[in-house]
Amino acid sequence: MDFGGFQKLTVLDYPSHVACIVFTKGCNFRCPFCHNSFLVENCAEQITEDEILDYLKKRKGVLDGVSVTGGEPLMHQGIGEFLKKVKELGYDVKVDTNGTFPERLKELVNASLVDYVAMDIKNTPEKYDITAGAKTNLDKVQESIDFLLSSDVDYEFRTTVTNELHTPQDIVSISKWISGAKRYFVQNFVDSGNILAGGMTPVSPETLEEMALGARDNVKFVKIR
Repeated sequence: MDFGGFQKLTVLDYPSHVACIVFTKGCNFRCPFCHNSFLVENCAEQITEDEILDYLKKRKGVLDGVSVTGGEPLMHQGIGEFLKKVKELGYDVKVDTNGTFPERLKELVNASLVDYVAMDIKNTPEKYDITAGAKTNLDKVQESIDFLLSSDVDYEFRTTVTNELHTPQDIVSISKWISGAKRYFVQNFVDSGNILAGGMTPVSPETLEEMALGARDNVKFVKIR
């Protein structure tokens, strides 16, 4: 596999791990608030699998996890082979996904190649297409949600919120959709300078608190990120 980004150290992205982050190119969504537009549009620098694996070999005993994000990592057929090599080096693996590739998600988890899954819930079903910037197969999203809710793999759900696309009631609706989940993070939009589309703004701190509070009736662990 070829990658479009590599952050060599993070203590924030993978819970309870000192990790690195690898970024895959390409995505089947076009979320207007996406902060990795260079990856989505496939114009990022190219980083080879060998470069990443060589680094991981040198950092054994210092790092304990690898976070794989994008783009959408699970759209790549070679992701399983890459994760197998990472696991053989002794690392835990976290994968970020938009949930539209449930078959591959199940395959990787059942093969013990993934230890933690972070799945984005873009919005309520009624607003999914406009928020994802693409026609969404909600049956696939539902399949991924159901799998995580019933699986032994550790996971979180998360929603990035903007003034233009999300209301507090939307977050309540999402929390009902994923009712009983282990964790749900509500994260405010931040303009990184690499946003896919213009016109997006963060919600106020008060609205963010209202969103998190409303979700707690359905998900016990809800935090603002």
